[in-house]
Amino acid sequence: MKHQSMYRTTGLWAILFSCLLVPFSAAVSQTEASDMLCVGAHWTEEEGAAFLQTMREAYPSEKAWDRRAKAIRKQLLQGTGLTKMPKKTPLNPVLGEVRVYDGYKVQNVAFESLPGVYVTGSIYQPTDPEGKLPGILSPHGHWDQEGEVGRYRADAQKRFASMARMGALVVAYDAIGYGQQKELGWEHRADGEILKLQLWNSIRSVDFILSLGADPERLAVTGASGGGTQSFLLAAVDDRIDVSAPVVMVSAHFFGGCVCESGMPIHRSKDFQTNNVEIAALVAPKPLLLVSVGGDWTKNTPEVEYPHLQYIYELKGKPEQVQNVHIPEDNHGYDAKKRQAVYPFLAKHLGLDLSKALHADGSLNEEKVVLEPQQALYPFDAGNPFPEDGITSIFHVKWD
Repeated sequence: MKHQSMYRTTGLWAILFSCLLVPFSAAVSQTEASDMLCVGAHWTEEEGAAFLQTMREAYPSEKAWDRRAKAIRKQLLQGTGLTKMPKKTPLNPVLGEVRVYDGYKVQNVAFESLPGVYVTGSIYQPTDPEGKLPGILSPHGHWDQEGEVGRYRADAQKRFASMARMGALVVAYDAIGYGQQKELGWEHRADGEILKLQLWNSIRSVDFILSLGADPERLAVTGASGGGTQSFLLAAVDDRIDVSAPVVMVSAHFFGGCVCESGMPIHRSKDFQTNNVEIAALVAPKPLLLVSVGGDWTKNTPEVEYPHLQYIYELKGKPEQVQNVHIPEDNHGYDAKKRQAVYPFLAKHLGLDLSKALHADGSLNEEKVVLEPQQALYPFDAGNPFPEDGITSIFHVKWD
């Protein structure tokens, strides 16, 4: 909402002032932590822009930004309870049969991110891979209508297959409680540490794609909406990510409306405040692409979010590494125009064959992608039943 009380505006500026003085605070109680959540459109557009302007003045040099970046990353890890990472246990992958199509092949997979916690997904790769392939991790957003679910959507399958046809090893994985996970009993919007587990699943997905032989010097992550959030969060905490392309999600005033994005205090503590623009910037000076549209909370990106990121990349001496493609007539999603924006960026920074995804005139070259039914992309079936020790609730997860 546009109108705000004087109390809220005063409170915002008090937080901004304190965050310039104190890099991070001591741990707070669970009740206090819940009060620190920044959910959805937590700020107005004007407040988000004002925050970035204030913070820009707070780091006039690369050294000052590096100090700020360290504090943001610490808040992110403290807020998710991942300051001390869990032990990385064996992945124990469950692999399905390989289906071969024109220029790419697909294989369903499940792997253990923690004992009994199975991440479900599919592997897409070229039919005739040569040498180490660049890896692309593909989290998805909050599409959950029948026939339009997560990574099973037509636009998602086209993206995964096209990136594989371009020469990448792609791992597309389910958010908690989507697809087969939902059928097994997981709930995405349950109370508890969904954000923590989702981020941990993404970190373990990096481990998994590397175990498949992906080139450790060419790893990218891209997703839209909630998958965009997961993309910039993963790039912020895992230095192994080399390229980040969050789509229709990085906003100065919108913090993500789901528990997997803002259900834990990653943006704010008693004496600290950040937002998703600063979090997305933690990948600097590595390549970063923002795709924004006129029909959602990224509508101001060319005037607000992108200039701030350009400023940070200039401090790092790599202004050419950050880009924005703004599509003012488009709405939220990862549909055709977004894919046309992302494919050249990935091709440039990962060394991919763009002709396999775009025609010479720039139109999409996705005619040879086969859309599979949702159940065909499930890793657990009669031949690979769900393990007896498998967990299907956030409340049964053991972190150590």
